[in-house]
Amino acid sequence: MEQNYSYQMKIDRPLYQHNNEVINKDTSQDKISHSKCTFFSKSHLKSVLFKTIPALMWLGSYQWQDDLMKDLIAGCTVAVMNIPQGMGYALLGNVPPVVGIYMAIFPVLVYSLLGTSRHISMGSFAVICLMAGKVVLAHSQTPLEFTHNSTKYISSSGEPIQYYTPLDVAIAVTFLVGLYQILMYFFQLGFMCSFLSDTLVNGLTAGAAVHVFTSQIKDLLGMHIQSFSGNFQIIHTFINIFESIYSVNMVACFVSFITITVLVINNELLKPWVNKRSVIPVPIELIAVLIGTVAASCFGISEKYNLTTVGSIAVGLPEPRLPPFSLMPAIALDSFVIAVVAYVISISMALIFAQKLNYEISPNQELLAQGAGNLVGSCFLCLPFAASLSRSVIQQTVGGRTQLTSVISAIILIGVLTSFAQIFETLPRCILASLIIVALKGVLLQAKDVFRIWKLSPLDGIVWVTTYLTVILVEIDIGLLVGVLVSNLVLCIRGIKPNIYRLCHLANTEMYVDPHRFSKVEEITGVCIIHYAGSLNFANQRYFKQQVYKIMDRDPKKELIESNIKTSKVSPTDLCLKPAEFLVLDLSGVLFTDPSGAFALLSIAQEYSQISVHTLLAGTTGPVHDSLRKYGLFDKQLLTCFPTIHDAVIYAENNRLQLIQQTRL
Repeated sequence: MEQNYSYQMKIDRPLYQHNNEVINKDTSQDKISHSKCTFFSKSHLKSVLFKTIPALMWLGSYQWQDDLMKDLIAGCTVAVMNIPQGMGYALLGNVPPVVGIYMAIFPVLVYSLLGTSRHISMGSFAVICLMAGKVVLAHSQTPLEFTHNSTKYISSSGEPIQYYTPLDVAIAVTFLVGLYQILMYFFQLGFMCSFLSDTLVNGLTAGAAVHVFTSQIKDLLGMHIQSFSGNFQIIHTFINIFESIYSVNMVACFVSFITITVLVINNELLKPWVNKRSVIPVPIELIAVLIGTVAASCFGISEKYNLTTVGSIAVGLPEPRLPPFSLMPAIALDSFVIAVVAYVISISMALIFAQKLNYEISPNQELLAQGAGNLVGSCFLCLPFAASLSRSVIQQTVGGRTQLTSVISAIILIGVLTSFAQIFETLPRCILASLIIVALKGVLLQAKDVFRIWKLSPLDGIVWVTTYLTVILVEIDIGLLVGVLVSNLVLCIRGIKPNIYRLCHLANTEMYVDPHRFSKVEEITGVCIIHYAGSLNFANQRYFKQQVYKIMDRDPKKELIESNIKTSKVSPTDLCLKPAEFLVLDLSGVLFTDPSGAFALLSIAQEYSQISVHTLLAGTTGPVHDSLRKYGLFDKQLLTCFPTIHDAVIYAENNRLQLIQQTRL
């Protein structure tokens, strides 16, 4: 229950300026190191080890009796989800379905040691697999035979020609993605996730989901259509689908319809009912896969009705191999885009769970964990991995406490690969396509978010729409680039016209507030207080000066021109006989200023000084004050700086009274 208290506060202290020795600290000695730490000392090496391998920290405090059973249940649940999702998403990457299971083992084990998020489920993710699949499709010259080795052919001139299989291209992309992320870790570029706003990522993933949906239509309908790449590929794909509509496999359509119906009924009706009674969800995706596999094996529906199946699945774990380095220059740019998108998606999910469950993650350490995972994964036939929202939510919901969940899941999947992975060879691909499309529902429905985003901020709405449409009509990587450019343009627009308004004194207090938001305010005679929030730089310094003149309602240049015209009637000393006025600029909301912005302050002070208006600065932060001093703004003594607005106002009132008294004498 809220209560209103009437507390009183009384402050009695001297008036301070920024050059006051009482409050200023001599920082000349701060450059001297407080202590010297030996790099090879035991404490330092231990600190570096625990920072580099966060698993050592949470394993040391792991509650085995309380947490192990919860992690075990979560690990089994995630493993069950990884089988159908991994196989389906691997097809998006134009690689064998078993690659999706590899992705849930090798890179995930590395991430569980090096990652700082305890709850995200790393592995296959639709958007990243699709982006990698486009690169695979563009650079694998051989048909999609899913062979493990690249081949060489002899040209008519007798020179060998290198042809890369889909797996060659896939592991080369994964290697470069890992390398880029490791390099970003060494250069401490974890902050770059700040450049990709939630609005941009939302539009990017929603647009990419349309690509994923389009890519699954051929398997959903049992059609054999041409694959397109480049601009307007979605439009070309749908045109080709309508042109080939008579080649639809009706049995595949029926199987897809039944699968989607069962999944939707489970998600919309059964799952909410089960969730009220148990934290462990019904593994409906795995059930659908098993039923489809058994039906295809026992009744031979795949051969009888010409259904495309998953095909051959290698038993056991893959042998480690190096990627084809000769291919890497051709895929370097595409791999960089995938590295950035995979990191941003994963770190966004990690931040959501960290905020929800009240723990910290390290953006730079996440780069190391994902980069190392991809480097290891590239040696074991993996596509680039990322966090999956659906698996992460399930992992946390069923009680997963740490990344031990991922380790348990990986161990179970190793058992599946070495024991009975071949049973999935007869699985119709239309069932996997149905699983993917139903899983995309939430991401596809993100398109509705544009109305909410536009209502909150039209500029953010423009970012979302531009990114979404560019991703759909052009390419995912081009959409990302356009989204970043438009986002930065929006930042520039907001930076050019920041908040600037007049403040008034709140009666009987030492506070100065916006008169449009508070009542019982009063103006101070002869003192104009202006609050400015935002950076002060070359782009907005002209706007800043114009707004100051407008709020002051005094343009010094115009007044000087008018005074020069009236020199025959008015003595030049008359200007000095007017009561002095003071302009107080509240810069507490300024975090950065460049030389152009600083000299705009000096220009205002110089121009107003010619018409007897003194300029005072208040509330400058330490870095801004240091910048102004470095730029020499205080050398001409036209600007006086105070730690608070109240100090500046008291100084202005006292000086104004003294000048008025001197004028009367």
